[in-house]
Parts: sequence; C-alpha cells; structure tokens
Amino acid sequence: MSVDMTRAVDEVPRITRDTDAGELAAGAYRRLLDLLEQLEPEEWGAPTECPGWDVAAMVGHLIGAAKEAKSLRESVRQQRRAKRHAHEFDGSVLDATTALQVRDHAHLSPAERLATLRQLAPAAVRGRMRVPRLIRRVTFGLDEAGSLPPGSPTKVTLGEVVDVVYTRDVWMHRIDIAHATDRSVELDATVDRRIVEDVVAEWAQRHGRAFRLTLSGPAGGAFHQGEGGPHLAFDPVEFCRILSGRAPADGLLATRVLF
Repeated sequence: MSVDMTRAVDEVPRITRDTDAGELAAGAYRRLLDLLEQLEPEEWGAPTECPGWDVAAMVGHLIGAAKEAKSLRESVRQQRRAKRHAHEFDGSVLDATTALQVRDHAHLSPAERLATLRQLAPAAVRGRMRVPRLIRRVTFGLDEAGSLPPGSPTKVTLGEVVDVVYTRDVWMHRIDIAHATDRSVELDATVDRRIVEDVVAEWAQRHGRAFRLTLSGPAGGAFHQGEGGPHLAFDPVEFCRILSGRAPADGLLATRVLF
C-alpha cells in the first residue's frame, strides 16, 4: 500500500467535547452493557488480564469510575482516600483509586452490578461533559509506579481524562471481559473506529517519528506520518492492547497511551 493511499494522522480529528466525546462515551458504555447482559452468573468470576481482577471486580472499578465522573464531590473524595492508601500500591494513587473502587462494590451481586452501572452511565457522561473549560486545562502528573506501563504519558490534562481516557477505559475493559469469557469482540465503523483512530493520532503525536500503519477490519484504517519509517500491520484490538501495556512492545510501540 502506498503512502498516498493512507491517511495522514494529523488529519484525524481528536476526540473532544467540542467534537464527539459525549456521543462516543455513551456508545462505549452501551456496547459494554450489551456484553454484560449476555454473561452467565458463573462468568462474572472469570479472571481478566488485569492482575487480581475477575469480571465482577472489573465492573466494580467501572462503577466507581462512573461515580467519580458523575460528581466532582465524589471525585475529590475518592482521590483523597486514594492518596492516603497509595503507599499500599507502590506509591501509585491510580492503583489505589481503582483498588478502592473494586473494594467499595465487592458486596454487589452480578445483577446489581449491571443495574448500577446501567443507571450511572448516562449521568457519568453528563458529568464529564459539564466540566468547565478552565478546569479542563489543569494538568496533573501521573505516578511512574504501580501498573502504569513504561513509556506511558507522565502528564495529562483533566480535559483529556474526561473526554478521552474514561471512554478508552470503558472500551478496553469491554475487550478484557470479552476475552475473559471467550466471546468475540465485534467492532464497528462508528464508535470503535473513532476510538481506535484517536489512539493512533495520540500515539503518533507522542513519538513523532515516521511510520505507516495498517489496521484491519471495520474499526481499522491505514495511517502514515512523515516519509519512510517502518510499516506496521495489526488487528485494531491487538494494537490497542499493546499500547495499553497488556502485551509486550518494542520500537515505536513502546510509546504507550493511557487507557
């Protein structure tokens, strides 16, 4: 495939509140909830790729994250509590946050987890889209400890978190749950494709080097940056798993993005 047939990554519109962040966030939740509805009771105990988490624990984290996104007061509460417990997680506030989210919802049955997440999802999206523009510019550092894979960003704006990272988290955990329960991952050319191409755009911007990339299927596409460079070809899910730290990486793929 020639470079002329591929899409320059700087032409990919980034996901923001001003573009389609709200629509994509709602779509990611919808696809996840559709999957959770299919699970048999015993499948909620299936181990996932996230160490120590079964499907139920992963959904407990997603419930906690949705509560955090819904309410600024709840977000502050969770972050304060996580900072007090970060020493239990190699100093990682992020890992402390997710662990406490899992712990908070450990008492819920599978049916209760599904119902709670379904109820919270719309409010979580609204809460994220309501974050004021000035506050969105606030940048904070990420602890280079715990589960954050090497090569990940060490700084992020609140706008990036609420518009993009929360949605990627929901999207990737849908894939985690599908893999854990031996279900196929059905990707589409709307929600899934936009999430994937935004990952490509951020990854390319972060490493800044020339490449050609071909991703297969309806959520894929062909992309290039600069002239020359390696030609990479992947399934979109595997590409995102690598960039999330779920699979080994080298070369340009060692530049990660946040999920």
